[in-house]
Amino acid sequence: MEIIEKAPAKINLGLDALYKRKDGYHELEMVMASVDLADRLIFEPLEENKIVIETTNSFLPVDRRNHVYQAAELLKNTFQLKYGVRITIEKKVPVAAGLAGGSSDCAAALRGLNRLWSLDLSLEELAELGSQIGSDVPYCIYGGTAFVTGRGEKIEFLPAMPQCWVVLVKPRMSVSTSSIFGSLSFNSIEHPDIVGLRQAVEANDYQLMTERIGNALEGVTIKRHPVIQQIKDRMLSYGADAALMSGSGPTVFALCEKRTRAQRIYNGLKGFCDEVYLVRTLK
Repeated sequence: MEIIEKAPAKINLGLDALYKRKDGYHELEMVMASVDLADRLIFEPLEENKIVIETTNSFLPVDRRNHVYQAAELLKNTFQLKYGVRITIEKKVPVAAGLAGGSSDCAAALRGLNRLWSLDLSLEELAELGSQIGSDVPYCIYGGTAFVTGRGEKIEFLPAMPQCWVVLVKPRMSVSTSSIFGSLSFNSIEHPDIVGLRQAVEANDYQLMTERIGNALEGVTIKRHPVIQQIKDRMLSYGADAALMSGSGPTVFALCEKRTRAQRIYNGLKGFCDEVYLVRTLK
């Protein structure tokens, strides 16, 4: 028996860091949405009691450092399972890009293994387990559009964001999320209007949504990597309705109501960066 799960990328329409908590994490307020760029995970049972990870991306570890491996190990340990599994990760989402690729793979692994091993766990139970592995995993268990708070574990579902085209551009670098959060100065960062953004999404008001998107981490990452600002400027000059860095970066996304505009941005940036994607938002 073979089981397949998709692991879609996410973008942060809004991300605010409010303060550093006693547990070392940051208190966050985010509006997140899934886009139609996804990894594909294939699950096959093994007779031998072991976890085998295979991947199409040579940069990904295939041992305990991989979140997918950790998801399988967590389920096996939690429920004393003696099953073996081979999980093949077909990568499409860029790695270390601010798009929650690793967290979404982890979430897909939890969902897929829940089916493969007939554990009958609810999405809520899977999200609780996933929070032990990564802050974005609970959101990725569900996907869609959501208001996310705490360190990422508190999720309120929102109506699907207004449908539009999304151009994703990942410059040739990786960004350490912990390093960016470690450099935050709460007095100097710009706090986006997360409440207003949420209201715009709930009202299905595309224009208002594009005016209110914002990312408190953007200024910190741009200081280290000015190319992010260059990509934003190019997107806007090619006609994007809005452009913003996702997560801690370095991926930048443009929102476009019209496909022709999105295509122009895609064409204009294809020569500037290797990893450029034209996708839709997921309903």
